[in-house]
Amino acid sequence: MAPGSGPDVPDVLSGWVVERPGPVASGPLAAVRRDVPGAGPGELLLRVEACGVCRTDLHLAEGDLAPHRPSTVPGHEIVGRVVAVGAGVTRFGVGDRAGGAWLRGTDGVCAYCRAGRENLCPASRYTGWDADGGFAEVAVVPADYAYPLPDDRSAAQLAPLLCAGIIGYRALRRSALPSGGRLGIYGFGASAHLAAQVALAEGATVHVLTRSAQARELALALGASSAADAYDRPPEPLDSAILFAPVGDLVPVALEALDRSGTLAIAGIHLTDVPALSYQRHLFYERNLRSVTSNTRQDGREFLETAARIGIRVTVSPYPLSRAPEALADLAADRVQGAAVLVPG
Repeated sequence: MAPGSGPDVPDVLSGWVVERPGPVASGPLAAVRRDVPGAGPGELLLRVEACGVCRTDLHLAEGDLAPHRPSTVPGHEIVGRVVAVGAGVTRFGVGDRAGGAWLRGTDGVCAYCRAGRENLCPASRYTGWDADGGFAEVAVVPADYAYPLPDDRSAAQLAPLLCAGIIGYRALRRSALPSGGRLGIYGFGASAHLAAQVALAEGATVHVLTRSAQARELALALGASSAADAYDRPPEPLDSAILFAPVGDLVPVALEALDRSGTLAIAGIHLTDVPALSYQRHLFYERNLRSVTSNTRQDGREFLETAARIGIRVTVSPYPLSRAPEALADLAADRVQGAAVLVPG
């Protein structure tokens, strides 16, 4: 038995891999059974309790993001119980609940890491892209990039916090929303419905613009002041906006909705091509356009603390792990209410 391992370390990993990236209808996921890896130095072996299905997983499955290695288990919103710890691990013990997230490793010595901007580290590594993730019954995560998680909340409720929540929080901060400001949110899925609650708790007025009627209903139920179609004009000029939908055509739409000196943050890792911008209509009066790249661990700590403090509500659509392809297909077709989450067993 590995150092620091418990009595219930499984022998076989059952899960899904991205075998042939392509449209969801082509079946890019394949079921696998593998020997369970051990927890190496500095690592945790988790028995997965739940794993969120992120739009990044969809981009990886469909080939929008080129694979970094063949037949990789996707999934980076992992909630699990520690069943083994590797040498040198002191922050976690067997039986603890821990979360594995998108950012998996950095070099710690480059100029970006030393400046507290580890999300820009050229040597950064990612769960479900550079190493196997959580679409499986077990997962290995580096202890230094894992988050302690509470026991008093369901795993399915916690899973979306680990990427959708964290990246939405970073996007909100990148949008430079002033105190009491007017925020526009374009697209209203897993990440957006969490970021909106943080903004509302901080006193913002939130306007949601999305093609999904079901998502508009959720936005209003959570406290948004208005909810309209993605290409509609919000009822007032915006101080800040976040684009969560991976649709480049919405960039000029959102920029034109900004007030003078407003900021648009683009939250996705992938975006379709942005059409030509008019300097006068879209950028003049010191409007700002920003991208969002991954997150730092400090973002994660701050968001999880904020989520606990404000009692964030997570809207979840659970799927058995065996139905991972269906969850991806529903996400692609905007049929998911809130966040899709895979639950083993």
